Amino acid sequence: MTAPRLQVLEVELRERPVHLRLPFKFGVVTLSEAPQAFVRARVRLEDGREARGRTAELMVPKWFDKDPDLSNADNFDQLRGALHRAAETYVGSEAPTTAFGLSAGSYDALVRHAGEAGLNPLAAAFGPAVLDKAVLDALCRALGVSFQAAVRGNLVGLEVEPLAPDLSGFDLDGFLRGLAPATTIHARHTVGMADPLTAADQAETGRVDDGLPETLEEVIDAYGHRYFKIKVGGALAEDLERLAAIAAVLDPLVGDYVVTLDGNEQFDDVDGILELWRAMAADPALSRLCGAVRFIEQPIKRAVALDCDVRALAAHRPVIIDESDGEIDAFLRARDLGYAGVSSKTCKGLYKSMLNAARCRMWNTEAGREGFFLSGEDLTCQAGIAVQQDLALVALLGIDHVERNGHHYVKGMAGASEGEQSRFIDAHPDLYTMLDGQAVLRIEQGDIALGSLDCPGYAVAAEPDWTSMDAMKRPEAPAGRRISA
Repeated sequence: MTAPRLQVLEVELRERPVHLRLPFKFGVVTLSEAPQAFVRARVRLEDGREARGRTAELMVPKWFDKDPDLSNADNFDQLRGALHRAAETYVGSEAPTTAFGLSAGSYDALVRHAGEAGLNPLAAAFGPAVLDKAVLDALCRALGVSFQAAVRGNLVGLEVEPLAPDLSGFDLDGFLRGLAPATTIHARHTVGMADPLTAADQAETGRVDDGLPETLEEVIDAYGHRYFKIKVGGALAEDLERLAAIAAVLDPLVGDYVVTLDGNEQFDDVDGILELWRAMAADPALSRLCGAVRFIEQPIKRAVALDCDVRALAAHRPVIIDESDGEIDAFLRARDLGYAGVSSKTCKGLYKSMLNAARCRMWNTEAGREGFFLSGEDLTCQAGIAVQQDLALVALLGIDHVERNGHHYVKGMAGASEGEQSRFIDAHPDLYTMLDGQAVLRIEQGDIALGSLDCPGYAVAAEPDWTSMDAMKRPEAPAGRRISA
């Protein structure tokens, strides 16, 4: 079937505050609250059919842009500006095109404008990445098909040009047809740098006591996790002490566990992370944990990461990029330096994930082995639309475990109305359960069931309460700083 052509008639940008139940420390920030963006887009197909699509994404500070001179409020405004500019560009596109064609055709202009406005590529990509999800949801609803069906049948119009000419000659349609969506996925639990590991760790801070697990011990008992993502901070002695404390919890409580190590750009060069790895390997207390490490994520600061050859580290464990994945061709440049993988995050772009997955397939076929891969990472996807659309993407791309942290740092659908929560539980009973009157993510034996995501639209069969949200205002640039608008 030929990919339908469409036009975006209208985009509505709204937001709602999210307050964390536990502080989330990653990299240079400890997050306690952030606004969640909500988007509705109305599209019309060439045959006259219309539909509205929706999406949501948390606007996280100090990840897209870690400039210390910018406040959290500045970071929020950067992302609001990127959304406003993408909305104007998509609605202003006069010629009908495919869903992917709309995204690809807007890419250069949005990146150029963002650069002129002082945004880096990662922050610039946030706007179109979020808009693409809403447009795709609308397309699926207009056609009456699921996200899985739309992608596997390439109704999105994914093609090599103009964003991925390196895939020239690759059978993209065949690749998409061969995708087999999973019905369950392993949830990889994030161990943040400030997270309590045992009850003793809470002696000073006290407990939240909201019915959800708080310490790592309690998380394992409640959810049955076997996959873990551990944050490190770049200070050797402190990292080793923290890792030993984590291993002291995991080793007796979990059988065969899997670990990924997240450097969050805390190292200046490959020598720093190599020093940490060698010290870990030499510590008997970390023997099991080292053996469980599947890969190392973005250890080196993005300013120099794609100038550093990481083959010496990759000889021990595969290394992937995350924050360095700003431009559409970042993975190609990273591969030449010894990186084996790249993260998939809907806040960076679902089409980027699809193209990078195709690259992995092509490169692995050429090499005759499975050396390149995508990982599923989380930037605190919240229960509801955001987590469902991210889950649907990674499951379709064949990623067997995904970082999930939004359910841990926020109590389920906190901030949503009672009616909204009830609608999501009714529509997705395999994904949510009720706890003390709150809809929370359901994780059993460490796994998340995905069956209800195979529904018309982009993995969402319930409607949020739009009246509970504020209109997203166009940001004003702070003194000395230009913000995209």
